[in-house]
Amino acid sequence: MSSPQAPADRLQSWDSIEFWVGNARASAGFLCAAFGFDITAYSGPETGVADRASYLLEQGGIRLVVTAGLTPESPIWNHVRDHGDGAHDLAFVVDDTEATFEAAVARGARAVREPYELTDEAGTLRLAAIATFGETQHTLVQRDNYRGHYCPGFSREGLPTSPPGPEVGLQSIDHVVGNVEDGRLDEWVSFYEDVMGFTQLRSFDETQIRTEYSALRSTVMWNGNNVVMPLNEPAEGLRKSQIQEYLDTYRGPGVQHLAFGTPDAVATISALRERGIRFLEAPPTYYADVRDRLGFLDIAWDDIERLGILVDHEPSGYLLQLFTEPITDRPTVFIELIQRGGATGFGEGNFRALFEAIEREQERRGHL
Repeated sequence: MSSPQAPADRLQSWDSIEFWVGNARASAGFLCAAFGFDITAYSGPETGVADRASYLLEQGGIRLVVTAGLTPESPIWNHVRDHGDGAHDLAFVVDDTEATFEAAVARGARAVREPYELTDEAGTLRLAAIATFGETQHTLVQRDNYRGHYCPGFSREGLPTSPPGPEVGLQSIDHVVGNVEDGRLDEWVSFYEDVMGFTQLRSFDETQIRTEYSALRSTVMWNGNNVVMPLNEPAEGLRKSQIQEYLDTYRGPGVQHLAFGTPDAVATISALRERGIRFLEAPPTYYADVRDRLGFLDIAWDDIERLGILVDHEPSGYLLQLFTEPITDRPTVFIELIQRGGATGFGEGNFRALFEAIEREQERRGHL
């Protein structure tokens, strides 16, 4: 008798990422104005959901949900009190919710919510949820019997209009990065391997990701297709690493950043700068060095330097990337913009420049 499919074999794509926040209306407005998302659906008291307000934001193939609690009893209030605004739910589209959930639990996952159904005139959505690092969870979403826009309980009527601004052009979720406590990286790598059926794509130790002051370890997990999740833990250094600062200020493990793919990093980052987004800045010597190493690349070097975009190259191609400052009050969640010109890596050649830029911000906050 053959063994049941691993959960990873049933994952079709990212479904959505839900943030639990203190003020959903304000957070949705910020993401629309700053990153060019559109509000495409709403759920709350006006739609029959009494205890929370949620806004669905979309751009390209990206779906974000920002949710705030409306009563003191709401678990969302407790989550925001402890962690600040943060990504609570990383949802996957699966071909069979019950089979995926049962396989995950049988292999050691902790159930958060048993399989259940949501139904309206557009059909039936089948869902379940399992726990992962910290208070983060994975919701498993089966959509083949649902013809609605997103989810029962959401309405597309009376939505706010999109604020003005240049088109940003984000297309996809490239990867989602989680931070875990020192000494627990191997445990969570094993969770994604043994429970979820993911495999290791790349791994970096503290000799590869370090500066004069700090270091970290990272393992990139993926489902073999389009769901990529790097996991980081702090490593010993002379001062506090960016991962430890995250763990201290978020008060535990959680999602560090979302990487959004774009086919044109120059156009995207130009639009984001025009919309007011602030980015981490590379040191002044970065572009002299990178042009010397990678000047053979046929890319818009003058625009790339003007916009502060980082460049990396590997045998399979090049990569352009840039990282925002934290988008929340606590120095926790930030956004990466990435254009892949054939490269499958994560900008290893930029690690030192990136982490030195982060350390400069840590020093300004008094956290280095």
